[in-house]
Amino acid sequence: MKLWAGRFQKETDTLVNDFNSSIGFDARLYKQDIRGSIAHASMLGSQGIIEPYEAERIVEGLQAILKEIEGDQVEFSLDNEDIHMNIEALLTKRVGDTGKRLHTARSRNDQVATDFRLYVKEEIPVVTGQLLELQKVLVKKARANLDTVMPGYTHLQRAQPTTFGHYMMAYANMLRRDITRLEDCLERMDECPLGAGALATSTYPVDRLATAQALGFAKPVDNSMDAVSDRDYAIELLSALSILMMHLSRFSEEIILWCSWEFQYVELDDAYSTGSSIMPQKKNPDVAELVRGKTGRVYGSLITLLTLMKGLPLAYNKDMQEDKEPVFDAFDTVELCIPVFTAMLDTLTVKGKNMLRAASGGFINATDCADYLVKKGMPFREAYMIVGRLVNMCIKTGESLDTLTLKDFRAISGLFDEDVYDALQLKTCVNGRRVYGGPSEESVLKQVGLIEDFIAARSGAAGEA
Repeated sequence: MKLWAGRFQKETDTLVNDFNSSIGFDARLYKQDIRGSIAHASMLGSQGIIEPYEAERIVEGLQAILKEIEGDQVEFSLDNEDIHMNIEALLTKRVGDTGKRLHTARSRNDQVATDFRLYVKEEIPVVTGQLLELQKVLVKKARANLDTVMPGYTHLQRAQPTTFGHYMMAYANMLRRDITRLEDCLERMDECPLGAGALATSTYPVDRLATAQALGFAKPVDNSMDAVSDRDYAIELLSALSILMMHLSRFSEEIILWCSWEFQYVELDDAYSTGSSIMPQKKNPDVAELVRGKTGRVYGSLITLLTLMKGLPLAYNKDMQEDKEPVFDAFDTVELCIPVFTAMLDTLTVKGKNMLRAASGGFINATDCADYLVKKGMPFREAYMIVGRLVNMCIKTGESLDTLTLKDFRAISGLFDEDVYDALQLKTCVNGRRVYGGPSEESVLKQVGLIEDFIAARSGAAGEA
């Protein structure tokens, strides 16, 4: 019999049963549902809403059910519609009518809102922990490549010289923002809906502070209607995960380019590549390509939830049953992508000679040539025009700026001298950029130190917890 069967004169149609059921996906919330129910039952007993011995029996029954579920001894029933009704049915079967007292002063609306928040709260640290491991690999790669000169690009055209270490720290900084976005989401959602009831709390003397504290929340949600109808935290989470996946996708695109025969800047380890069924020479960057592809799944989850919520009046609506699968899928996808991406990056080989060779072409020291003239007293715009003429001359003659003779330089401007050749060396160009955030070895080491401090602060906090 349905828990809500009293009002109805007919059995629910089988098609409606199947359509309405969520146990196929919300079964993964069993642990959170039992935690919430234990906190609720304990509060009911403490407040005298049910007898203390009844609360004890309920808690013991729930703990036993948890062990059985984790021991793979429970098969959930489709007839019971969702995880909440399944757990309650199992409890009633175990402890009799006492189990029916558990739902006193509670609705499935505040129950599911609590379960879902607990789940998200538990999963966010998993993702941030994975991101910290990825940052550690980026720091390691940066330290090993402080002087590995490579082209920096704009418009996918060679632009200015940088280093592979500088490049790695750009992504480390992106991941730092991803981590802090997730931490912000976690802090903002740290409020407990339990005790809000269907939408208007209860006439029983429910202690919402006690249940919030028992479940590890900072406080109860302030408004009971908001408590059961809010999914902002899930949307904010999916937004943060989408931005994170966008960063991994951009990085994947770089790796796909870099390991191509046209670039040959890196080589992926055999363990993180695949071959072709027909072309024996192929070594494909499938991990990076799949990360790039799976980004679309996470974007889809965000759009699903935004679309789901946009037209819902307060408070709870059945549409909101559709909130879980996008979040579950996004977490599953992200938690699958980060570790394999981390391992791929950790094991790839950096081909510094090829990077340097590429950096030696494309006139990426042209800005430095203009700066050389500016330091001799010439206005930048005039220097820019002169170097443009030099580049044009080089293109016509097949030269590069550092292979021009001093006579060639002086034919354009008398300010050029022998020291121009030192100014045009790529390592001089890189290490001359000591500005905060720049590619010089000194600057990149500072960036590395900041990320290492960021990692250490969170590792320490995790250790204390």
